[in-house]
Amino acid sequence: MASLAALALAYMLSQFYRSFMAVLTPALTAELGATRADLSFASGIWFATFALAQFVVGVCLDRYGPRRTSSIMLALGAGGGALLFSASTAPWMIVAAMALIGIGCAPVLMAAVFIFARTFAPAQLAVRTSWLVAFGMAGNVIGTSPLASAAEAFGWRWVMVGLGGATLLVATALALFVRDPERAEPGETGFGFSGYRELLRIRTIWLLAPLVALGYAPSASIRGLWAGPYLSEVYGVDSLVIGQVVLFMALAMVAGALIYGPLDTLLRTRKWVAIVGNGLGAAVILVLALNPVPGLTAVTVLFVLLGMFGGTYGLLMAHGRAFLPPHLTGRGMTLLNFFSIGGSAVLQFATGAVYTASYSAADPSAAYHALFWFYEITLVAAIAVYFFVPDARPERAAAEIGAAAR
Repeated sequence: MASLAALALAYMLSQFYRSFMAVLTPALTAELGATRADLSFASGIWFATFALAQFVVGVCLDRYGPRRTSSIMLALGAGGGALLFSASTAPWMIVAAMALIGIGCAPVLMAAVFIFARTFAPAQLAVRTSWLVAFGMAGNVIGTSPLASAAEAFGWRWVMVGLGGATLLVATALALFVRDPERAEPGETGFGFSGYRELLRIRTIWLLAPLVALGYAPSASIRGLWAGPYLSEVYGVDSLVIGQVVLFMALAMVAGALIYGPLDTLLRTRKWVAIVGNGLGAAVILVLALNPVPGLTAVTVLFVLLGMFGGTYGLLMAHGRAFLPPHLTGRGMTLLNFFSIGGSAVLQFATGAVYTASYSAADPSAAYHALFWFYEITLVAAIAVYFFVPDARPERAAAEIGAAAR
């Protein structure tokens, strides 16, 4: 229980760090002269370093176990990055801090999923992962109105100092309480990066990759980066109102993860739950693309629906886990996570370019009109590829599914 609590707290911090800048946008712009492009790049760097670190994390999980991997990386990367963020005097320092934080957060969720995959029955993976994600989404909640209020009361720099200290405490808890599961089979761990070549020869992984990469990205990108500028530029609201809107979206993301968790077991399908859920998310984005200024109340409702429908991460990870060889569990799960976070990173950078190319001082909504269409096209394309993935019903054995997939 202590191990799970420590991992859940660490994941809560990871969720916070990937999305908190949306609320601090006005302060960072005013004090550091950071532009929308600077903040988009900094947010994208978090996802990029997080994604690239997955390859090292996968090897370390298989070789050293989740306890050392998660505690050391969280302390040095996220703890150190938060303190650097607090001392930033220029936009490039924000970028460097977010890069460090991304590396530090990289092993947290994968450490928990690794333990779940090695310890519990395959049919339980989706619900356990989804519910851990739901708990961790509290970090999204903290990064909304509570963060805005704390930053207003104490200043954003002192808030980041406190977060750096909290991160070091959580890393210590990981080192003390997390217990490594037994290795799959002695002599078959395949330490090193060669295991990724074996994984990349599995055709189903490539069919899963687009939706794993792009299913979570729109809600994460809007919640973590574009909600603040959109609400500020199009509706002229302040940080407190932005905090309230993204709070509702964050709560919806928690609810979505909780709802999706048991659906694969109840409905005896993972594929069709993911298709319907992401299809509904695409429908919400289509409404925004067709009408990018629907009114503050309407856009809040649409953001809430997008946050809820976009919560298929745990379900897709369980779907992918069914096709992985047991001795490559760590590397396989982190490869899937690389696609997930890497997709978000690419979208962060790409949406910054789309925003810049479409911006009009006379019509601030024009850039967001283009952004919503960009999200819509990429998500629909990913769903189309996912149609060709074999289903992986929870009651079927992983070996049977893996043989069929090849």
